[in-house]
Amino acid sequence: MGLRLIPVVLLALLVALHVQLWSGRGSVPRVKAMQSQLDAQKAANAQASQANERLASEVHDLKEGLDMVEEKARSELGMVKPGEIYVQFTQK
Repeated sequence: MGLRLIPVVLLALLVALHVQLWSGRGSVPRVKAMQSQLDAQKAANAQASQANERLASEVHDLKEGLDMVEEKARSELGMVKPGEIYVQFTQK
């Protein structure tokens, strides 16, 4: 009787291990889903970091020089210096 009990116990442990592997807390599908979420978050963080660097550079330029202020006024507000003629080209 004892010799038949060992394979049954080992088989039960193997089944429990497989159940945990495929449907438990650290299961393979859950790990893959979390890995894809992590990759998406890393990509979003990289984009946010680039945007932050660009904005920090823009703030620095605005604090340090008037060239950026003039460029912003020209591009966003359409302002021109006295004596200049504003010409806009459009592509069709």
